Amino acid sequence: MFILVETLFYFALAIQAGPGRVVELVLPRDLSANEGVVLEVKLGAIASGAEIEIETKTGRTLGVISPHGIRAGNEAGTYVVPVPPEVIANNRVSVRLIHSFQSRRRAPTNKEVKDIRLKITPR
Repeated sequence: MFILVETLFYFALAIQAGPGRVVELVLPRDLSANEGVVLEVKLGAIASGAEIEIETKTGRTLGVISPHGIRAGNEAGTYVVPVPPEVIANNRVSVRLIHSFQSRRRAPTNKEVKDIRLKITPR
């Protein structure tokens, strides 16, 4: 009986958390009135046709990175995704990264998403 309850609890947590990896990022400083924020996402090698979905912890889509024309085994490059001001709270942004390929969704590995950071930009 204990194993059944433990298993159900585990699945409840997995459903609530959803696929992907949650990353919490902190702004390097306070924003001024004429500044915005972008995410810089550096991708390593990913399969042709794979995408990296970026959403808030609540499921709001911020963007999808879908590199094409990258030779197999090569890094996919660095991409910029705008961050709406309303998703910034206490100078922090929490995002969920999801590797999507052929209808399967999972957390990207550290080799697939090599770096993610916040960058302050002029508006």
